[in-house]
Amino acid sequence: MSGGASVLYDVPGPNAIARNRILGGLVVVVVLAAFAFTIFRLADSGQFSAEKWEAFTYPFIWQNIGLALLRTLSAFVLSAVGALVLGFLLAVARLSTVRVLSIPATVVTEVLRAIPVLVLMMLLYYGFGSIGVPMSSFAAVVIALIAYNGSVLAEVFRAGVESLPKGQGEAGFAIGMTSRQVMNLILMPQAVRAMMPVIIAQLVVTLKDTALGFVITYNELLYYARYLMSQTTLGNPIIPSILIIGAIYIILCLLLSWLAHTVQKRTSRSVKVKVAAHHPGNPGGATDTQMMAAQDVGTDDQTGHSQAGG
Repeated sequence: MSGGASVLYDVPGPNAIARNRILGGLVVVVVLAAFAFTIFRLADSGQFSAEKWEAFTYPFIWQNIGLALLRTLSAFVLSAVGALVLGFLLAVARLSTVRVLSIPATVVTEVLRAIPVLVLMMLLYYGFGSIGVPMSSFAAVVIALIAYNGSVLAEVFRAGVESLPKGQGEAGFAIGMTSRQVMNLILMPQAVRAMMPVIIAQLVVTLKDTALGFVITYNELLYYARYLMSQTTLGNPIIPSILIIGAIYIILCLLLSWLAHTVQKRTSRSVKVKVAAHHPGNPGGATDTQMMAAQDVGTDDQTGHSQAGG
């Protein structure tokens, strides 16, 4: 290939470039027109009037929004931690060579992935209550999110491990590591780093899925937003409530993505985890890779000496 020509598509000529610009301009005009019409209709119906926004000048409204935010975050944190743990356990069990572990883990993962989160919440909250086993809305939300997102993360971890070169695990077995050590110390850390963008995306989904708790009367952000929209004494602030609560969700998702990317960058800088200085046989604090190389060199020297002595 010469001249930097692309093999994926033909370089557009002058007519094609002009046509693409015209089509792009028309799309932009249509989108702006639709957006302007929506804003005009909202303004015409009084959704941007001071009366609609007056509710958010009261301190007790923001206090209740803060409490709803705390409920959303508490459900998310517990669900995220539980989903990561469940996903790790299911992935390890599914990757196991022991069929007694791998087969049940596969069945559980596939079943939990197939059931919608909202169905799980309603089953836990209403279904268990109908058989005399009452469950709080908070517990139903957390358990449902852990079950569904844990099963999805299990597939993420499994895909990350299986994408690694087979030599990674074989090298661990060659130096005497057990299957558990190879999985926990070599394969899984690399899989987590490789699949970090997918893990971040799934955690963002977990955060947004907490809003489904309003269906089972869990008093989180969306539940309180619907409550504000229905208040005639406050002027039914539908659009202001949507904009403010939506902005809070956007900020939370951006903060979560920033935190996850920060952790990813820091872990990528220290791929080689140093062994503690008091570790037997490693007084200098060498890395695992250096110790493996030293063991290989030592083995070769011993073999050479034994052959020379023979």
